[in-house]
Parts: sequence; C-alpha cells; structure tokens
Amino acid sequence: MRIKTKSDRRERIQLRQRKRIAGTAERPRLSVFRSVSHIYAQVIDDLAGRTIVSASSVDPSLKASFSKDVRGGNIKGAEAIGQAIAARSMDKGIRRVVFDRAGFLYHGRIRAVADAARKAGLEF
Repeated sequence: MRIKTKSDRRERIQLRQRKRIAGTAERPRLSVFRSVSHIYAQVIDDLAGRTIVSASSVDPSLKASFSKDVRGGNIKGAEAIGQAIAARSMDKGIRRVVFDRAGFLYHGRIRAVADAARKAGLEF
C-alpha cells in the first residue's frame, strides 16, 4: 500500500493497530473518530460485532446541552463527548475498555476524549 495522502497514512496506522487491539464482552473497544467539525465515539464488542454505546457531537440530545463555546471541532466538545460516552458506558455496566485512537495521533481532541472518559470513571 503506497502512502499518497494523509488519509492513506491514517488508514495504514489504523490497520496496524487493529491487529493488536480487539474488544471483547468483558473489555470492549472504545473507538474515536474525528472529522474537521465533529467527533464520534463508540464502545464496540468485536466478538459479537455490535456497537454497545455511542456518543457524538451530532447527537441531538448532546448538542442541545452544549454551551456556546462547546462544539465538535474543539477540545471542549471532545471533553463533553468523553464524559458522555463514559456515563453511557457506566449505565450499561461497562467500566473497563480498550482505547482505539483509529490511526489518529494521541494529541488534541483524541487525547481530550480519553482524559475526560478516564476522569468520568472508565478504566483503560
């Protein structure tokens, strides 16, 4: 696979990570995706092949609770998504997860989601 664009590079890193990272029923995978203007998080059981919990900056219930300076394209929005995904996971009885940064650098909004989820009670 030749790397021609940034997305090719991210895809290659993602495939390399996914060889080692897998979500189980006891410890599902917390996958984070970011676009320019939004951020998405999912808790996935790879063995069953289903999404257990999800949260995103386009979710109407979360979007309504955002203040003026919080949106999906900034760090405050990423922190809000991290807290929401942790709260929803706790409601389903999930405390331990495996973090999957999906080929993105562990920096900025990706790190903000992880730190907020840890602070809210998820263990990884």
